[in-house]
Amino acid sequence: MSVFAIIMFAATLYFAYQIFRHVQSLEDTLPHNKEQSTRPIDVNSLVEEADRAYEQEDFKAAQEKLGQAYLLEPQNLEILNKLAFIHGKRGDVQLAIDLYNRSLGMDENDDLVHNALASLYRTQGSLMLAKEHYEKALGIDNEYAVTYYNYANLLVDLGEKEQAEAMYLRAIELDSEMTQAHEALESLRKAQ
Repeated sequence: MSVFAIIMFAATLYFAYQIFRHVQSLEDTLPHNKEQSTRPIDVNSLVEEADRAYEQEDFKAAQEKLGQAYLLEPQNLEILNKLAFIHGKRGDVQLAIDLYNRSLGMDENDDLVHNALASLYRTQGSLMLAKEHYEKALGIDNEYAVTYYNYANLLVDLGEKEQAEAMYLRAIELDSEMTQAHEALESLRKAQ
């Protein structure tokens, strides 16, 4: 077994254990009325509750609801990606990365997941991995201004200022009202 396989296995076990712990903690709150306890759980309702919790900035509740939904539908990419996003938002970057990588294992052509992974890798300082995922995202959808903007920011971090300028310009070309790209480009040009 390779080191990578061992690491991925350990991450999967950790995630499964966290879900198991969460489900065990829910047993105390489950209704004891037989009619209610046999009623099927609606995944869509769980996702809607998670969305509402997220809008109210209750990220813990959103994570719990999405965790429940994920247990019921582990192949649902929308749930998996939302769960990864929430983990990243709550600061568990490595688990978010693992979940996004699991998502790419099911659909490697999701440019938004590549974007999210690139962003997380960038926050960890893994700039070359971030670059790889931005390039994959652009290979999938070369008309999404946000990817060009984010990639340009990474290129600035890497000291590749000419390429960064080209990426900012492309982002502006695709979305002329992207204020962040205008400001970043102006800042980059002043620094040169």
